[in-house]
Amino acid sequence: MTETFITESPLDGRKYLERPLATSADIESALQAATLSQPGWYAAGLTQRVALLTRAIEWMVGQTQQLAEEITWQMGRPIAHSPGEIRGLAERASYMLGVAPEALADLQPAGKPGFALRIRRVPVGVVVVIAPWNYPYLTAVNALIPALVAGNSVILKHSHQTPLCAERFVEAFREAGVPAGVVQYLHASHEDTAHLIADRRVASVCFTGSVAGGHAVVRAISSGFATAGLELGGKDPAYVCEDANLQQAVETLADGAFFNAGQSCCGIKRIYVAASRYRDFVDGLVAQTELYRLGSPLDPDTTLGPVVRAAAAAAIRDQVSDAVSQGARQVIDQSRFPASRLGTAYLAPQVLLGVDHSMRVMREESFGPVVAVMSVSSDEEALRMMNDSDFGLTAAIFSADTGRAQRLADALDTGTVFLNRCDYLDPALAWTGVKNSGRGCTLSKLGFEQLTRPKSFHFRSLT
Repeated sequence: MTETFITESPLDGRKYLERPLATSADIESALQAATLSQPGWYAAGLTQRVALLTRAIEWMVGQTQQLAEEITWQMGRPIAHSPGEIRGLAERASYMLGVAPEALADLQPAGKPGFALRIRRVPVGVVVVIAPWNYPYLTAVNALIPALVAGNSVILKHSHQTPLCAERFVEAFREAGVPAGVVQYLHASHEDTAHLIADRRVASVCFTGSVAGGHAVVRAISSGFATAGLELGGKDPAYVCEDANLQQAVETLADGAFFNAGQSCCGIKRIYVAASRYRDFVDGLVAQTELYRLGSPLDPDTTLGPVVRAAAAAAIRDQVSDAVSQGARQVIDQSRFPASRLGTAYLAPQVLLGVDHSMRVMREESFGPVVAVMSVSSDEEALRMMNDSDFGLTAAIFSADTGRAQRLADALDTGTVFLNRCDYLDPALAWTGVKNSGRGCTLSKLGFEQLTRPKSFHFRSLT
């Protein structure tokens, strides 16, 4: 009997869909197809690959409303926001397709008479992309498009919370005319996914998920020689300097903390505010937070939907309760959000004061709508607090002084530093993290490096 899994919608906790899990035979078939199709896909040439992949993305953009509704049902994002993920997918894909000719162009070192020297970036072979549920299209496209345009074949494994996203990707590539076997999906268990990526035919694994998941990936590939790019989340800080535009900082940081119900790897979770602006900032943040409307994500007026599942909401509540038991204060009146109910995925936003770095809420990843605020007396204290973390994905500075911001940015131990914005990926910039936020790089021209290998040509002329 075929084993299946069920995706429960956070909207109402009921079954949204059911799918069969891949068998050992399915996995072997996918590996064989990926291995056999990859050389021909690379031989088709960069121009042809760009054309077909562009057509696939255009097909997905044409299906925006359907894809957005499916996102909402699968993981709970408000329908007013879900179409933005497809627009973001198109932006990132278009950039990576456009920059591919430059990123993949041959390097020609200075040679000597009678010799021609070249370095070419060639595909690594079979790439496995493991994508999470929180941004199921955006996280996948970061590796999927560069891998394919470089000439690799790809096996896509999505979270069981968002399996339709993997299916829609493959449907798009099929509709565009990408050859069979070049892009496939597998709905696999954790155990079978480990067996998949341990297979010696897999050259590279691109994983987005938890720190524990990253460790599992590294263990699985340790018996072979696959490389791994790991994007493992964050506990991202912001610093509001005394010269910041306070209203702009309040609005930007509230959005950075609560968009997507706080379920973003680069969402803002720790805010440090110059002492002279602390009270005004907190008052503004509370007022801004109280503007959110928590409710059914199918309602176009909803601005804050449920978290992904009731268990996730319970975990966030437990983290907040633990902080309160140690002296933290909740400043958002939960009665203003009547849709928030124990035992459901609907969770009101919360701002915590009176926190310190001994609390779990300041150290562990909080994948939900909660943010903590502390007062600091100097840039030096702010830097010390911002760097005091096991994570290092992004950090944000709010200041009118670009020179000051650059000095602070240089001292921050993180992959990306923002000035007067947060929680955004520009495809022209490398997306990378340090410490427990991961290893490797996606996006930008540098994002092609872990999905290709250098091949050198050393030609001597005898004429």
